Amino acid sequence: MLEPIDAYCERTSAAYWAEPVNAVTNLVFLVAALVMWRRTEGLPLARAMCGVLAAIGAGSWLFHTHANGLTAVLDVVPILVFILLYLFAATRDFLGLGPWWALAAVVAFFPYAALMVPVFGWAMPFLGSSAGYAPIPVLILGYAVLLWRRAPATARGMVLGAGVLVASLTFRTLDGPLCGMVPFGTHFLWHVLNGLMLGWMIEVYRRHMLAGWGGGR
Repeated sequence: MLEPIDAYCERTSAAYWAEPVNAVTNLVFLVAALVMWRRTEGLPLARAMCGVLAAIGAGSWLFHTHANGLTAVLDVVPILVFILLYLFAATRDFLGLGPWWALAAVVAFFPYAALMVPVFGWAMPFLGSSAGYAPIPVLILGYAVLLWRRAPATARGMVLGAGVLVASLTFRTLDGPLCGMVPFGTHFLWHVLNGLMLGWMIEVYRRHMLAGWGGGR
């Protein structure tokens, strides 16, 4: 678990400060979390998302300074928690299906991911490890389709979020292939765009709830 991992272009040694750009850009997650925390008073689920967003930044910082198996877990788990929390909120409050259906959607995410990740890995082998995230924009767009008539502003917000996520995944995927041309890689743009995207998704939820569409809080 503590063996050093060399996963990204910028890292050339096991030193703490071997990935300065990848490390520092995690501040985007923390700034986005702080901004959205100040905007989400009275919305407990949104506040929970802000806390998890900050944890994503902290976990990613630890991985890009102490790159090993343990910090890799700390990097990935908060992202999964955010996905599940947002899925619960979107099902309950965007679709108005109630907490039990929302919990069912959270549980259903695991077989969905188990099916779709290998499909993306097979159909788009160039994605590499980014295939693990590829089903997420598809899921966001699916919810946007369901919301297009009943809450068009929310649906458009989700489409924008999915688009930014696709862009961020593109830069994550290109980190290795472009390493010869960009010595510090492109992974840092995954941090920047992903931090902005997650903050935006919280804002989409906030706007939806304040517009009176939410089925519960």
